[in-house]
Amino acid sequence: MNRLLDHYPFQTALSFEPLITFLRKLYAGTSEHWDKLFKRIDQVEDLRGEIDNPRVLDQHNDLVEEILQQVFSALSWQTRAVAAVVPYSIRPVSVSPLFEKLFAGEQGIMQGRLNLGPEEFDRGRVIRAYLFIARQCYGIEENLNYPIIWTVHDPDTGLDRFYRMELDFRFVEVRAMPEAPDLSEEERLEVIDNLTAPEKLKTILPPEQFQLRGLTLIRAIDVTESEVVSLLQQDLIDQETMTTRQGFQQIQNRLRTLFQKPDLVAGIAALTEDQILLLNTGCDMIKNCIFADSRHIPKSEFKGSPFERAVSSESILRINNTRDDPWHREKGEKAGFTGIKSMLIAPLFYQGQCIGTMDLGLPEARGFSPMAELLLDQLRPIFALTVKKSLDELDNQVQRVIKQECTAIHPAVEWRFRKAAFQHLEDINLGRAAEIEPIVFPEVYSLYGVSDIRGSSLERNKAIASDLRAHLNLAQNVLLAANQTRPMLLVQELIYRLEDYRNRINTGLDSGDDLSVIDFLSREVEPLFSLLNRFGPEVQGAIDKYRAALDPKVGTVYSLRKDFEDSVSMLNDHLISYLDQEEAELQETLPHYFERHKTDGLDYLMYIGQSLLENGGYHPAYLKDFRIWQLKTACAMAGLAEHFKSSLKIPLDIAHLILVQNNPLSIRFRYDEKRFDVDGAYDVRQEIIKSRLDKAEIKDSGERLTQPGRVAVIYSSRGEAQEMKKHIDYLRAEGYFKGETEQLRLTDLPGVQGLKALRAEVNLQSKALAEKIGRLAA
Repeated sequence: MNRLLDHYPFQTALSFEPLITFLRKLYAGTSEHWDKLFKRIDQVEDLRGEIDNPRVLDQHNDLVEEILQQVFSALSWQTRAVAAVVPYSIRPVSVSPLFEKLFAGEQGIMQGRLNLGPEEFDRGRVIRAYLFIARQCYGIEENLNYPIIWTVHDPDTGLDRFYRMELDFRFVEVRAMPEAPDLSEEERLEVIDNLTAPEKLKTILPPEQFQLRGLTLIRAIDVTESEVVSLLQQDLIDQETMTTRQGFQQIQNRLRTLFQKPDLVAGIAALTEDQILLLNTGCDMIKNCIFADSRHIPKSEFKGSPFERAVSSESILRINNTRDDPWHREKGEKAGFTGIKSMLIAPLFYQGQCIGTMDLGLPEARGFSPMAELLLDQLRPIFALTVKKSLDELDNQVQRVIKQECTAIHPAVEWRFRKAAFQHLEDINLGRAAEIEPIVFPEVYSLYGVSDIRGSSLERNKAIASDLRAHLNLAQNVLLAANQTRPMLLVQELIYRLEDYRNRINTGLDSGDDLSVIDFLSREVEPLFSLLNRFGPEVQGAIDKYRAALDPKVGTVYSLRKDFEDSVSMLNDHLISYLDQEEAELQETLPHYFERHKTDGLDYLMYIGQSLLENGGYHPAYLKDFRIWQLKTACAMAGLAEHFKSSLKIPLDIAHLILVQNNPLSIRFRYDEKRFDVDGAYDVRQEIIKSRLDKAEIKDSGERLTQPGRVAVIYSSRGEAQEMKKHIDYLRAEGYFKGETEQLRLTDLPGVQGLKALRAEVNLQSKALAEKIGRLAA
């Protein structure tokens, strides 16, 4: 901080004359003591006028101390932190023992930290000097009451202490140079208007035309308690301070300073309906709620505990020795109070309801005095507000999860629903129509993509047919064994009907065939087993095999179908997990509406646009950025599917399609269906296209547009094609695609004509894709 002295614009000088003059006016001729003192002063020529040589003070140290003791009593000099310094500086002239212990640094410069930065401190010193000059020379009365707080390291406790510096300028005088200006009324008003603008004042009152000489007295007042309480309030207002381990550690350090206990350990608990949520520096805290990742303990664990006693008594509980408390001896260590010997436990109340507790612990017995209880009582309201705020945030998080999982209200557009709800409540209060307003987002752009398992319907039908044949074979074995042992016409008829079902399945499975076969077997064949079971051990064995082969949940053979469904589910889970992760990161780029649907594969729909953003910020460049993201994501999902293909019970291929639409549309929330839908007749065309894309074929060839290992892009206009082709070319250079981009015309679909497509092959062996898939698979 030495640089502050180098750039100070005013001339400052040490002088005892203003103090001596003050003392003469008060005490000259009043007693022999004062007359002797003034005589001694008059005999020392070095103490007159300005003192430039520090050695003068050393030579006349006894007389200097006697002079200063006239303003600092002997008692305050020995017990308080007081000092005399050069005017408007931090250069000490004489300091008390306590002041020296706390503040003395190297080269006579005060140590510690200010509540002001260096520039603010410089500015404040200049402003104070101008205020002094304005008062002494021009009769302008204004004061600067901004407190100077000095933070020092207490050598006894190792903790911070805070001191407010009270500055006494009574023994400072201004010496105006001959060229110092006489202010006109207009200049006086300008000085008054700019007392906090030293840059402006320098043009009116040049600092080199004034000298500040004399002695400034400083009294350091311990304000640790009030300052720490104020800092705690600031910390607790900032929710993020309480949501990180580092932030909570700062809170604990503040409490250590406040109670002057270096080993103090703090904890906070919130009370819910059936749990206690414990927070301390050992918890892994996350953003938004201090209790979201705390230790959750059943309330029953605290039955009979001092925490329960504190809550019941509604007052602070002081425990001098935890070893004398039965609950602590039995459960204290398990609850996280290892090594704690003495405690203070304060219940926290909000609007008359206890919502939590705050506890302080020390490793030694009888560590807290009754005065510490009073100090903790001051903190209870601010910590209660923090707990309440955090519990509300926790509840909001739960509500957001419910909304996201159970309704169509996406977080990106939740602000619009909140706004509508507030308006709805206001309308009710004012007696207006209580119907909630329509929610429409105009001028948004749609991005649609599909990753579809190729031939899933065929593969599923094959699996169903195979399982049904196996089921019929098992039933046939039972009936044939029974007919050989003891022929029955009914059994022979069932064998005939069973064979008829098998022939129908072999020629092709129709809708509902599986249900009719299972119904036939369960209603007409299986009820005979109780009778056929008596026909002998061969029939009994066939029945046992039949029953063992059936899946107990579905009541039929479920082998190949289970392998198929497991493979579809596994592949879907990998694709969905990746898509959700990528989309969450994309939300950071630009908040947008997103929904996806899980079928044999998945499809997703995104809306972006200015109207979706509560505070605006949309730019057309985002649409192109999102389309590149679509292409890149499709390539990654193709690579991911190929990577996991060998681990599937039924190998599955997946094809990818993207629909491009440059024209904006409007979407409306359907309250009855709790979902968004396009709004307007023209916009419905896109919905028709989406519903029929799975049937898209290349014109005059009959070939399906979507093919495994390729990404197809359907478009309507030339501009859309040019844009997407540029994106594909870029990603080809990055290693995501290979080969040429196909430009294809599509066969007209019912109600949709003129569609075209681009198609590009994914480079499944590319290094860029392999690295990305490797990270995802890991």
